[in-house]
Amino acid sequence: MTDTGLPASVEAIRRLREDPHRLGHRAHGPGEPAVGTGQGATGPADKRILVGYGFWIYLLSDIIIFACFFAAFAVQRGATAGGPVITDIVDVQRVGFETAALLLSSYTCMLSFAATNARNKLWTLIFLLLTGLLGLMFVLLELWEFIELSDRGFTPQRSAMLTSFYGLVGLHGLHVTLGGVWLATMMAQVFIKGFRREIIHRLICFNLFWHALDIVWIGIFTIVYLMGVR
Repeated sequence: MTDTGLPASVEAIRRLREDPHRLGHRAHGPGEPAVGTGQGATGPADKRILVGYGFWIYLLSDIIIFACFFAAFAVQRGATAGGPVITDIVDVQRVGFETAALLLSSYTCMLSFAATNARNKLWTLIFLLLTGLLGLMFVLLELWEFIELSDRGFTPQRSAMLTSFYGLVGLHGLHVTLGGVWLATMMAQVFIKGFRREIIHRLICFNLFWHALDIVWIGIFTIVYLMGVR
């Protein structure tokens, strides 16, 4: 018997199913499939794997949407209609704070799932809260940027370049905002229901979503802001 009260063989299978680094690996010896991967005699894939694959398909579709907005900005970059160019709207210091907040939130998000794997509710909630606060800081800084640009007359209607700029950066900000709402609901579920299997599946999907937003922002930070300054 293990500390969880389960037989050793059952505990080993449970840990194998929950460890993403073991998915698709051999369970014991050569030719033996890993439990719950849908290989051979083990039967259908575990629901955790199906949920993860399904969410990856959603993320890929989202990446395609962002790629279209990136392409639109690249094409319209010089279409200023006599208005401001990209160097006129970039505030490197503010964008640096935005980037630091979002990247740090990715780190705390990872720590929250490490706490989830350890089944530590307190630290899971603490790290999720920190992730949400950093995400909120990012959204507020971005909103401040949009308001300041609008006050200067740099609105989306001013030129095609500004339209594509607001579209790309605003789309990412909308995703972060919706991710914050999702995070709040997950915190409530963890607090009330604990670490049920379906809740852990949702936390896995949330982590994938949040880290994907960080990757997209690195592209925006590099292509829109850093290259804009240059």
